Amino acid sequence: MNTTTQTPATRLTTEQKAQLTTGASFWATASAGDLAAAVLSDGPHGVRAQSGAGDHLGIAASEPATCFPPAAGLAQSWDEDLVQRVGEALGAEARKYGVGVLLGPGVNIRRDPRGGRNFEYYSEDPHVSGRIGAAWVKGVQSRGVGASVKHFAANNAETDRMRSDSRIDARTLHEIYLRGFQHIVRHAKPWTVMCSYNKLNGVSVPENRWLLTDVLRRDWGFDGVVVSDWGAITNRVAALHAGTDLQMPGGGDASVRTVTDAIAAGALDVVDLENATANVVTLLERVAEGTAAPTVEVDFDTHHALAREAAARSITLLKNESNLLPLPTDRSLAVIGTLAATPRFQGAGSSRVNATRVDIPLDEIRIGTRAPVTYAPGIAAPDESADSQTLLTEAVEAARLADVAVVFAGLGEGQESEGFDREDIELPADQVALIRAVAAVAPATVVVLTHGGVIRLSSITADVPAILDTALLGQAGGGAIADVLFGRVNPSGKLTETVPVRLADAPSYLNFPGEHSQVLYGESLFVGYRGYDARDIPVSFPFGHGLSYTTFEYSELRADVRNGDIQVSIEITNSGTRAGREVVQFYVTRDGSSVRRAPRELKAFSSVELEPGETSIVSSVIAREDLAHWDDRSDRWLIEGGEWTISAAASSRDIRAAAVASIEGDDLRPLLTESSTMAELLEDPVAGPMVANMLGGAEETEHMNDQLGIDIARMMGSIPLDRIAGFGRGGGDMERLRGLLDHANAARGGEGA
Repeated sequence: MNTTTQTPATRLTTEQKAQLTTGASFWATASAGDLAAAVLSDGPHGVRAQSGAGDHLGIAASEPATCFPPAAGLAQSWDEDLVQRVGEALGAEARKYGVGVLLGPGVNIRRDPRGGRNFEYYSEDPHVSGRIGAAWVKGVQSRGVGASVKHFAANNAETDRMRSDSRIDARTLHEIYLRGFQHIVRHAKPWTVMCSYNKLNGVSVPENRWLLTDVLRRDWGFDGVVVSDWGAITNRVAALHAGTDLQMPGGGDASVRTVTDAIAAGALDVVDLENATANVVTLLERVAEGTAAPTVEVDFDTHHALAREAAARSITLLKNESNLLPLPTDRSLAVIGTLAATPRFQGAGSSRVNATRVDIPLDEIRIGTRAPVTYAPGIAAPDESADSQTLLTEAVEAARLADVAVVFAGLGEGQESEGFDREDIELPADQVALIRAVAAVAPATVVVLTHGGVIRLSSITADVPAILDTALLGQAGGGAIADVLFGRVNPSGKLTETVPVRLADAPSYLNFPGEHSQVLYGESLFVGYRGYDARDIPVSFPFGHGLSYTTFEYSELRADVRNGDIQVSIEITNSGTRAGREVVQFYVTRDGSSVRRAPRELKAFSSVELEPGETSIVSSVIAREDLAHWDDRSDRWLIEGGEWTISAAASSRDIRAAAVASIEGDDLRPLLTESSTMAELLEDPVAGPMVANMLGGAEETEHMNDQLGIDIARMMGSIPLDRIAGFGRGGGDMERLRGLLDHANAARGGEGA
């Protein structure tokens, strides 16, 4: 079959359409008439443009590019403006290398601290992921380069990632795992969305029409291209029908024939192919328009400075007893740990960037102080065979002779990466032993942590007075660490993932990573801090935690409802002696809710920079739509009316002020049916009085107020109406109940909740 069909953008044969919807090479689409092919490239935190052989594992060489802080680090800034500027720089470098679509950001939820790819995702919270991800997309696309929001959806483990089936209940799926994507699609308009490898509730994501067409396009209004993750498609025809527009890296002639044969045989509706073709053509038009726009000059030195700014803002001060930090520049230092001399600054796998330069923390510390600095590795590097005891002894002696010991510790690339999950969250035992030995002889010990996923810190927190969490900071991290250590930058980062006391406390502990290619999301809504808080479990450091070299006071919280949204504002005063920045987090609580909820949920955040003694009002908006929960009875969002408590906080467990806002809600009542229970009828404002009247005879009411009556009412309350006859009620009563149902449903216009 070889027909010619006119589309809004071009005329293509069926074969050409099939070619256009599969990649022409590892990193490029096919061209369409006068529209040039689009080049796609990995790299949420840097452009991984490969000029030679292509791969999706970070193995082959790529062009030099600025390595900004990966998502795990950058999100700790809680700074949308900064993230957007990073996106603009990434977009400019993508343009320099002829890249039309940059594959990012990764916004999957960090569901379990063992997730091997957690370094590439922002948070355990969908609000943070959505807001930070939207800023990144806006920045990149402002430079005429498309973003590709990934991995859509419920791709939260690396184990068996190409076959695993994520089993998630409807409410959890919408409220936790789709909500960040939804925000980005609606508010940032990404050019592409990348669908993930896994199955979702039994259906392969690339073939999941409900997810890709019903939810993404119809409900959210997505107008871009759905591109497959590399090698994700096993059934090209089913994927096209579901709404996967572009197969990558491409299936060659065999893939094209599969599509044309399916259309000829009537196994694929030509409309599905036409829709995919039109979406790809629109993408090529957008890329062409971006390519034609004035070029933004790329200055790698300027971008390195931006990377240093972003890294410094992302560093989180976890602990600072006796104000050990910042360090004066006249105190001798012992810098200990191989990560100080050979830093790990990015994740491993497809996002690996060929950095233009790398700041070495040890060198930057030496530049930043006037006092002597000694260095001791403390432990052997992975490829070395040095005597461990000798290295430990040398490190302890260096620490004993110095005024302050700064120990660099964390995880190496071999311990966390794309492609596999971690088995534990432990800091390597030799590093724990090193930290304890150093702290025993050097009371002034600072630990600087490097890692992509959460590390259990309860093994060292009692031993050291100061801890800096740097996550992964990109190529300029070394300079940023020195800036914070010496106080040139006051740390203002906040954790975007809870640090548990032990792995077994994690809400997902028993259901990760799954077995037999199935992953049960058994913790439901209670992911991350929601789960720790709901069970009142102690944590080492809570979600949103981060200290400063100054102090902040919160006062005069206001929460006013305007046009359905909650306008929140609070006075913040810098009550300390240094200029600093505070991230204010706004959480909501619905006491007495009719549905399960976490004790509090983040719904807004904002930040302010203040001089010592300065006071400013910090304002934010809690959107009405963000108060909604997903009702699995009616498959729609609903807002529960009544009084909501709004909290202004420095972390999920550091509530500084609270106010109450009264919200007008939706009708939460479900339609009444014959399978409704007697209790549900009695609770209905229309049906309830009528049912009570029906049951109002002397025989039924004789014991209504004694314990027997209460127990009978409880038992009867759980019985569906269509079972009433089996408990001695006559057919006449059932006829009356059916009439009552019709009357009650009609009273609400026939619409249930």
